[in-house]
Amino acid sequence: MSLKQYLTSKTFFIQMAIAIASVLVFGYLFMHWLTYTTDHGHEITVPDLRKLSEQQVEDKLDELDLDYVLLDSVDYKKDYPKHSVVEQDPPAGAKVKEDRKIYIKINSSGFTTVRIPNLIEKTYRQAVPTLKSLGLEEGKITYKPYLGKDMVLGMSLNGKKLNPGDKVFKSSKIDLILGDGKVGFEEEVDSVPAAKPETATPSEDE
Repeated sequence: MSLKQYLTSKTFFIQMAIAIASVLVFGYLFMHWLTYTTDHGHEITVPDLRKLSEQQVEDKLDELDLDYVLLDSVDYKKDYPKHSVVEQDPPAGAKVKEDRKIYIKINSSGFTTVRIPNLIEKTYRQAVPTLKSLGLEEGKITYKPYLGKDMVLGMSLNGKKLNPGDKVFKSSKIDLILGDGKVGFEEEVDSVPAAKPETATPSEDE
């Protein structure tokens, strides 16, 4: 049988059909195996763990075949219960595979303390960023007569005077006493008593 006759024969077409069917079946089985081994399509939605205790986190993740790793604690946040989750990674709603580890950070047990910086004779614009960098907040502002406008003259917390170096809790509101800038050079001159006018002394001729 010549090649031309073979290519146009029934046997050739049957063998071609068998070959194509074999490739299709093999491809299907391979993709099915690949999907199974990579667990493709089987994803777990990460739950919201915020404000849950570590024990609650463990119970919740066990139900979903997930695990967790406790990284560390963060500065106390009053909006979260003590020892509850403040941050998590991946975030809630993310899609992950089975046995994926969720990294969490726990709220510390209470406020940490910081030392009051020396803000005396610093400007208001210098004082506020310094307080915020330490985790403190700006409180009530009052003014008193002083040559330097918006110059810090004193600090207090809940009516109690603070000195540089005093310890306070983070997130405390620090009240500031500032100069109003209304005591100027002219007022200082005006405050000097005026010299008494000289009185004429009688001449000897009179």
